[in-house]
Amino acid sequence: MKADSEQRAGLLYGIGAYGMWGLVPLFWPLLKPAGAMEILAHRMVWSLAFVAIGLLALRRWAWVGELLRQPRKLGLIAVAATVITVNWGFYIWAVNTGRVVEASLGYFINPLVTIAMGVLLLKERLRPAQWTAVFIGFAAVLVLAIGYGQPPWISLTLAFSFATYGLVKKKINIGGLESLAAETAVLFLPALGYLVWLSASGSATFAAEGAGHATLLAATGLVTAVPLVCFGAAAIRVPLSTLGLLQYLAPVFQFVLGVAYFHEAMPAERWAGFSLVWLALTILTWDALRTARRNRAQALRLSALAGEQGAIVPPPAPALADPEPAPAPSPAPGPREPAT
Repeated sequence: MKADSEQRAGLLYGIGAYGMWGLVPLFWPLLKPAGAMEILAHRMVWSLAFVAIGLLALRRWAWVGELLRQPRKLGLIAVAATVITVNWGFYIWAVNTGRVVEASLGYFINPLVTIAMGVLLLKERLRPAQWTAVFIGFAAVLVLAIGYGQPPWISLTLAFSFATYGLVKKKINIGGLESLAAETAVLFLPALGYLVWLSASGSATFAAEGAGHATLLAATGLVTAVPLVCFGAAAIRVPLSTLGLLQYLAPVFQFVLGVAYFHEAMPAERWAGFSLVWLALTILTWDALRTARRNRAQALRLSALAGEQGAIVPPPAPALADPEPAPAPSPAPGPREPAT
């Protein structure tokens, strides 16, 4: 009974996290006339402030000393911080320049890019269904490129930057709050220096647009930290496969907002490209669920056999490695949190 209650709570936390990430395009336009770079700098500075308060309240500081004694991990955190800066900056700019639909495409194709990187960089093997999904995703990009008259650079930049971020985060392997604190600490001084320079040059909007606008800029820290806390709570309560499915909520919400709220154009070639991406993700999800059921059934059979024989039978190795669904985005990723 308690396990069921925990799973229900985890599901609600997961829906809350991905729902907030999916609805965040409604927030960034409220920060105008601040530009994308100023918003990004405020997000870095205020995120560190709010996360530091959270870590202080939870008394979770022991990891700092351990991290400082690992130069390789510090280097990886610097790489992760750089890549997520690119992702955040492009995403904010895309939303505030009327490209919400194209931004949502980036997070739709991110799982496919993550799989491709797993094959090329980690030498992972794919099942036939996964290869099919990757090829369909590639065809979708071609269709969209022909329709746009050029490759969908915004979508590809968001997808590849976030897939790279996920790959680096997997190697770092520290908790969500701790990881965000470390990454924003790396970015804090450059971001603060940029804000000071903006203020000195008279270009800053923080003090010039009133208290309400300044409060909204400070709230970028909460907008970053609160979904991450919800995601962390979900990640320890629900299976990885459930989080893998929930991750599609964010780009779905973004797509619906782009079409229905921001009234962005959806010509036939864009519908065709998105339809191919959705087909690829459907195949990918079906294959992942089928494989998970098969592995569970095999584990149960072996467990029953072990009980009958009074022997310990080792669990089966997975038939073929599955890349993690993209992040959720750092799992207390397991799956990674979308970086929106």
